[in-house]
Amino acid sequence: MNDAIKNMLSQYRLDSQDDYLQALREILQSIALLALWRAKFFESAAFYGGTALRVLYNLDRFSEDMDFSLLAPNSDFSLEKYDKAILKELIAYGFDAEFKSKPKITESAVKSAFLKVNTIKSLLAIEVGDGIVAQFPQSQLIKIKMEIDPNPPPGFDTEMQPVFQPIPFQVKTYTLPDLFAGKMHAALYRKWKANVKGRDWYDLVWYAGRYPELRLSHLEQRMRQSADWAGSNTLTPAKFIELYHSRVDDLDIDQARKDVNVFLTDPRATDVWSRDFFRIIINRIKFV
Repeated sequence: MNDAIKNMLSQYRLDSQDDYLQALREILQSIALLALWRAKFFESAAFYGGTALRVLYNLDRFSEDMDFSLLAPNSDFSLEKYDKAILKELIAYGFDAEFKSKPKITESAVKSAFLKVNTIKSLLAIEVGDGIVAQFPQSQLIKIKMEIDPNPPPGFDTEMQPVFQPIPFQVKTYTLPDLFAGKMHAALYRKWKANVKGRDWYDLVWYAGRYPELRLSHLEQRMRQSADWAGSNTLTPAKFIELYHSRVDDLDIDQARKDVNVFLTDPRATDVWSRDFFRIIINRIKFV
């Protein structure tokens, strides 16, 4: 096993099948980021979303997907341009992978691709014992969805942040107030149906407790792009708080908790959740 991979693996608690899968997923994500950095991807794009918080700011929940945004609109952009770089990097670290773009089936501008690896082959690459490997089906795949927004809403700032594994490198990301604005937009306007994204609300609590500054102007631009805000009026703190409380009133707390708990090392972190709790934490937000 590569020494860098061995070092990464040593930082995880590995007591169950899920522990190994989560560790392997995050190792693959870090290698993919390294490949993108080598390929100059971050000259035209930025990393954001839950995985960015996990990798760059130690968010204490696991995250499955990798989300990116172009720095300027470009409808012709394709993630496939970087497939060879990603696969080459993974092979160098001992992983056999497949990279496929996902055809668009909705009107969303977001473009998607999937990074896929065979679970058993990847576990063998990191020298996991036969007892663990035998618990997985031969055909099981680990899939990491990579999405990029080729038409980003304006009004955000970016910065470079270091990543130290598998080797030191840097990625471009939204600043924390803009990352918070993106997360708040998801919490306010993500279409729920029967699947409430408790991960949005967990991250919102994380921001409120650690990095409570929110760029309201960027949130407004996201709302305008999604047709949730129109006209000449500016989004004010008072109006935002009104919209937030309305969303909390509709939130199914139990469904939100159920969604996120599988991504937490300690599910007791959501025991405190209630409508009153979410109403109180909004008072911590500082608008910038």
